[in-house]
Amino acid sequence: MSSISTHHRFRDPRSTKYDFLTSVLVRCPGCGKVAHIGTTPDASGVRDQSLFAPRRLVCRSCGMAKDWSRGGVALRRGRNAPATDPYFDVRLWLQTETRHGWVWAYNLEHLDLIRRFVQASLREGIPWNDHGRRMTVVARLPAWMQQAKNREEVLRAIARIHASLLRS
Repeated sequence: MSSISTHHRFRDPRSTKYDFLTSVLVRCPGCGKVAHIGTTPDASGVRDQSLFAPRRLVCRSCGMAKDWSRGGVALRRGRNAPATDPYFDVRLWLQTETRHGWVWAYNLEHLDLIRRFVQASLREGIPWNDHGRRMTVVARLPAWMQQAKNREEVLRAIARIHASLLRS
């Protein structure tokens, strides 16, 4: 029996950033409040969940609605700048700056994965010989986020991000 509780153990679920792109929370370009980017249904009502499926940005505060269909997807991010979504290039809602860099997430599920990883005292990664191990979300987190000495700072940043969503 292990002396470490499951609360402090994290196993990499092998999620990639692409797994979190079906629902993205952004700052509305019209009013600055929370807006949502999601996949749009086709004529039969089925939602394509692929990376290049059509997307719609919707803001319930001001009524803005924009469509994206089969354009370029920009999965780039500057290290010292706020993160943006890959479809409309609109600033993500779930982000905050720390003294080391930005903590950001596409949605609450993504943010929770990062929180669980940072919070864990025992982190079980993917075996070194697994060819996809370097592509997971947690494997690609910046080194400063993975260091135990920055754990409290990152968790405080995540708490600020949650608070910003509650205030909106």
